[in-house]
Amino acid sequence: MAKQDSPLNEEALIKEVCRLIRVARSYWDAHNNAACRGERDRALALYNTLNKKQKERIPQVLRVWLRYRSEKYFGAHRTPPKSARKPK
Repeated sequence: MAKQDSPLNEEALIKEVCRLIRVARSYWDAHNNAACRGERDRALALYNTLNKKQKERIPQVLRVWLRYRSEKYFGAHRTPPKSARKPK
């Protein structure tokens, strides 16, 4: 997707969050954890810009995956990926 000069309107922002979550889930299903982590982080950053009313427009199954299930595997309490670890 090309970078846009203007910010996304409300409808486009919600669609983009849904798209990013679906992409992350597809990487998850393909066991591509690095790509999944990146897409999840992008989706979560956009999701956190939404207000409560907008968040409710995201399908529940996507919200649950983004906020809870993926946090179990990618949360701060987990060992970071090899590329993000600090050298000894």
